[in-house]
Amino acid sequence: MKAEILALAGDGIGPEIVASAKRVLARVAEKFGHEFVFSDALIGGCAIDATGNPLPAETVAAAHKADAVLLGAVGGDKWDNAPVRPEAALLGIRKELGLYANLRPAKLFPSLAGASSLKDEIVAKGIDLVTVRELTGGIYFGERGYRNGKTGREAFDTECYSEIEIERVARIAFELAEKRRHTVCLVDKANVLTSSKLWRKVVTDINEDYPSVRLDMMYVDNAAMQLALNPSQFDVILTSNMFGDILSDLTAAIVGSIGVMPSASLGATAVGMYEAIHGSAPSLAGLDVANPVGTILSAAMMLRLSFDLADEADAVETAVARTLDAGLGTRDIGGTLGTRALTDEIVARI
Repeated sequence: MKAEILALAGDGIGPEIVASAKRVLARVAEKFGHEFVFSDALIGGCAIDATGNPLPAETVAAAHKADAVLLGAVGGDKWDNAPVRPEAALLGIRKELGLYANLRPAKLFPSLAGASSLKDEIVAKGIDLVTVRELTGGIYFGERGYRNGKTGREAFDTECYSEIEIERVARIAFELAEKRRHTVCLVDKANVLTSSKLWRKVVTDINEDYPSVRLDMMYVDNAAMQLALNPSQFDVILTSNMFGDILSDLTAAIVGSIGVMPSASLGATAVGMYEAIHGSAPSLAGLDVANPVGTILSAAMMLRLSFDLADEADAVETAVARTLDAGLGTRDIGGTLGTRALTDEIVARI
């Protein structure tokens, strides 16, 4: 097959980890007889420097033309005082591409069990879950601002969800659970938030269309505690934008490093966007120490979800697992290799 992939390297360590993923995809193309055509565009702080806009119109147009988007990372201290922060580009491109569902797998590689923040007896039960996070609604996109209150200036951010926003991401979670262990846990705060009450009603109704999937419900504070005490109980976690943002970072700690966490953003168009969940880590940029595994595994998700290339995705994931099983890794997971050397090892095992 032939596919066009738009690479948005971004800032900080973004160019290094995107380069690693490109090398892996090139090896997959070579081995399996595909053609992946890469193009590049600006996003984030580097786009601000070049155009004054963190998400130039040219980048949006290129994303719409591509078959999939591979994203590095955006942001850094350099742009803290910019009129528009680099991170605004992430919200913008998600909206432009209609990417309303963010899938964040958290699977503990046996070789990284010692790097998990959890006790050995908890880790021994295994960790293999996916957080499905609503991505284009909720408090991050609601009305916000400042106003004068009775006691002085006030700030407000509004959490608002429609039935359709909840339904479309819930269906992705249920369809995913059907291919896994047939359990969805809705995480909310329905004892306090009206928006969460709507989530419960809509998700409960949708569950009737997926009779093989069991629906559990859990308040977000309890879910955070349960992820630390017994993460093996979770299969697919379905939750809102902000709760998903927080909980998925917690899952990174329990699988050893945020550097190995991939993600896929899917939605209304055929174009998916794939990125590691970590940030731009500007202090590590250019030092050849960034962990490329999260971005490489994101590329594997691209192969599976956007291109329907399951064997190719398996080959990448197996190569990563075998590399880590050999005791090889970057320093964040107890290894000694640099970004390029670890990528060499993974490419060699495909």
